[in-house]
Amino acid sequence: MKFFSDPVLEAMATRRSVSKVGPGTPSDAELAELLAAVTSVADHKALRPWRLLLLRGEDRRALGDALDAAGGVVREPGEHNPKPFRAELLIAIVASPTEHPKVPRWEQLAVAAGAGHLLELALWQAGWGVMWRTGVLADSDEVRAAHGLAETEQLMGWLYVGSIDESFRRRLQTSRRPALDPHQFLGRMPR
Repeated sequence: MKFFSDPVLEAMATRRSVSKVGPGTPSDAELAELLAAVTSVADHKALRPWRLLLLRGEDRRALGDALDAAGGVVREPGEHNPKPFRAELLIAIVASPTEHPKVPRWEQLAVAAGAGHLLELALWQAGWGVMWRTGVLADSDEVRAAHGLAETEQLMGWLYVGSIDESFRRRLQTSRRPALDPHQFLGRMPR
C-alpha cells in the first residue's frame, strides 16, 4: 500500500520493525554514508550529545556475557546468551550529554533518540531490516562497563540490523495495514 508520493514520507510511513533479520549487514563505509543524513538531527546548540558503537563478531558475545552477569544468569560451559546474536550487527546508541546552561539533560537524551530513529529510517530506506531493542539491563553496571560508557552517558538501546527475507519484503509491500489516525495525536492547549 502506498501512502505518499514523496519518498521520504513514504519511507517514514512504511517503516516497520523487523524482529528477525538475516545475516547480511551494511559495511562500515555504507553506515558512514547513511550517517551523513543522520547528523542533521535537531540539536539545540549543536552539542552533538550522541555517539554510536558498532558491535560485530565477538563484541556480541561480550554483550551477552555482560547481560548474563547483570541478570545473574550462569550458563553451561560453551553456551552463550543468544540475544545479541539475533543479528550480525548491533549498533549501540549512546547519549553523551554535557552540562549546558541552556540545554537540559532531557533535551540531549531526546537528540540521541532522534539520531537513533533517523539512523533506523535511513537503514530502512537503504533496504535493511532494523529492530530497536532495549531492556531492563541496558543501564546495568555490567552492560555500561562493556560499552565503555562514561558516568554521564546513557545507553539508549541497540539497533539490530540485517538483511530482510524476500518473502517478508513482499508481504510488507502488499500490506493493507492502514496508517494510524493522525488526529488522535493532535490537540490544543487547555484554556
